[in-house]
Amino acid sequence: MRLSSQRRRRLSKSKRRERRVRQTRKARETRLHLQRHYANLPHEARSFFESFSWAFRRPTFLRFAILLVATLLTVGSHTVCNVLRTVGLLAPGDPSSYHRFFSCRRWSLLGLGRRLAGWILAYLIPAGPVYLAADDTVDEHPGDKVYGKGCHRDAVRSSHSYTAFRWGHKWLVVFVLVGVPGTSRRWALPVFVILCHSEKEDKKHGRRHQTPAQRLLQAMLVLRRWFPDREFILAADGGFASHELTSGIVRLAKKTTYVSRFYAKAGLYDPPPVVVLKPNGKRPTAGRSRVKGDKQDTPEEVVAKTKERTPLVVWWYGGEQRQVEVVSASGHWYKAGQGLVPVRWVYVHDKSGTHRDEYFSSTDVAMTAKQIIETYTRRWNAETTFQEMRAYVGLETTRGWKKETVLRAAPCLFGLYSVVVCLYLLTPAKYRQKAGVQWAGKQSLTFSDALCCVRKWLWVEWIFASAGQKQTFENLPEDFQELLLNGLAPAA
Repeated sequence: MRLSSQRRRRLSKSKRRERRVRQTRKARETRLHLQRHYANLPHEARSFFESFSWAFRRPTFLRFAILLVATLLTVGSHTVCNVLRTVGLLAPGDPSSYHRFFSCRRWSLLGLGRRLAGWILAYLIPAGPVYLAADDTVDEHPGDKVYGKGCHRDAVRSSHSYTAFRWGHKWLVVFVLVGVPGTSRRWALPVFVILCHSEKEDKKHGRRHQTPAQRLLQAMLVLRRWFPDREFILAADGGFASHELTSGIVRLAKKTTYVSRFYAKAGLYDPPPVVVLKPNGKRPTAGRSRVKGDKQDTPEEVVAKTKERTPLVVWWYGGEQRQVEVVSASGHWYKAGQGLVPVRWVYVHDKSGTHRDEYFSSTDVAMTAKQIIETYTRRWNAETTFQEMRAYVGLETTRGWKKETVLRAAPCLFGLYSVVVCLYLLTPAKYRQKAGVQWAGKQSLTFSDALCCVRKWLWVEWIFASAGQKQTFENLPEDFQELLLNGLAPAA
């Protein structure tokens, strides 16, 4: 006997209602499990994660916290599948809900970066100037439909005579340089990440092309708005040594100093002469006022004419001291249509002969030559961060291709580097005392030591505790505990 159309509609409505009830009940159970697993995290970790809760709705925040901890514990590729495989039942719910965290959930990456930068500045650099570094890197990403992929120059593999290219994403990263106890150098912690499109890609989609230098100026304006009372000292390499960026920071980013490479043949001028008006308020001569004064010698000409150079001992790349000879002067850098920018430039000659001669500049003419050199060489810590991220944090191992996933996944991995350092500083002393592999000649803490320490802490205080096996683990011999943790929490 056939059912009437009205009865079929009633049955379909009841089935949909039952399905919604089951889904609601399942979602409630999943959220309770998430809350319980989040509550089992160590108190120090939860207090740190709560500073990011304002960027999410509560269900999304719980998944964010579990996904973040799972990513910290993952060894190997950092795809979402591998991350969920690491923690298993401690990440309840359907696996697709964690994939949708990047592609569909409503949350602000910019707000997340603001809270991370705010925590670092408040707890690690509470006073004084904030030293920043900026650089870009190419993240190789295969796939025909990957959003934002382009062909970019790979600075690591390129040389003066050979240019290497890679297909992938070009990320501009702004770092905060932070001193970590037990280290001999400042670590570069990523706080601001921007995707830079290639000129060909922008032209294809009808977008106005923006260079990495223009993107960096935007990032600095955002940081200035976030922290208007802090003083920033930014250092970037020769790829960002543009007159447009330098003049933009001087005009728009107050309380910000910019240090970069300089040009040996840069056009330097005196400031324009002061125009004295006549008693009737008119100008003494016809025509427009001068925009620049008399031309100065180029830095290259000044160095050639200088007979005696000033010897200095400065902190060099890698945190070692180096003897150099310098020549320094100040002037106004001019470019047609962009006006004058006051700069102090420094010529540096390495007396050991291992490094080529360089020219550096600063927008703060009161800085000494020693301060300019050390500010610029400190920027090299950003290169160390890129290398450690590829080795330990899983950069270049993501597989997302949608626009939202691309714009969120890789920046979150950059932020993960900073999270590891912050959690390491919050880790109880008993874990930090055993951090790292010790060998003859090793004198300072490394990022791999910090990552291994944080993983051991989370394994004992979260995974073993959530499974009810913490007491059982503590009853094991101490040597066997260390052997087991070294197998569970290697740096790579």
